[in-house]
Amino acid sequence: MADTRPLLFFDSGVGGLSVLAPTRALLPAAPLVYAADSAGFPYGTRSESEIAARVPALLGRLAERYKPRLIVIACNTASTIALAHVRAALDVPIVGTVPAIKPAAEVSQTRVIGVLGTQATVRQPYVDDLTARFAADCMVLRHGSAELVELAEAKLRGAPTDLAQYRAVLDGLLGQAGGDRIDVIVNACTHFPLVAEELAAAAPHPVRFVDGGPGIARRIAHLTVGQDWPSRPAPGIAVFTAAPNPALVPALARYGLDLIETL
Repeated sequence: MADTRPLLFFDSGVGGLSVLAPTRALLPAAPLVYAADSAGFPYGTRSESEIAARVPALLGRLAERYKPRLIVIACNTASTIALAHVRAALDVPIVGTVPAIKPAAEVSQTRVIGVLGTQATVRQPYVDDLTARFAADCMVLRHGSAELVELAEAKLRGAPTDLAQYRAVLDGLLGQAGGDRIDVIVNACTHFPLVAEELAAAAPHPVRFVDGGPGIARRIAHLTVGQDWPSRPAPGIAVFTAAPNPALVPALARYGLDLIETL
């Protein structure tokens, strides 16, 4: 009998779809549950103590309901703050999301890298550690933006956004001393790859954007190698902690999430 246990992706909003999409491409028969903590959104402006308490509690409830074979914390902020707490609380394989500083350093020619995330992510010591380990010979500039999270959410709802808003966000990074030499920007929030085209169009000079989505997908495939999957994919489930905006439904369907539930 096929193993119907799903992969469960968790984020504060819709950003984790940028991790779900490459995973679905690698594992097309995998049952999927996408959980958005819409009642707690956004995480980037919340305190570390709030996130460290909230995320393990929510994932415990989600694990009890959906019995996942693996949980992906598809949120940089939640991962950098709560990953250890979740692993201590749950007896389920947990995959986290960390800023893609290593691949950025591997491709940067100018040795000046930008890290674009939420305020909560860019100030984490974890970013210091990744920089020291993988980009010690680089200048690494950081900028936290709550507005860019909102822009990504708006885009998924089909709402219009203005290129000037993206330019203003990028100016917070590229406008820093040395920022004009940045040739690679790490999208250190899973929301940001959803607006990668807008960011590239708004950049005043050519910049390469990198994120962890494809690498996380490969990690999930590795951890589940040899496991049984259904012969055909079931409709994916999107679960929210507060009633979702109906305008999100068409976008969720494009990601294979046809069923909407609340926790």
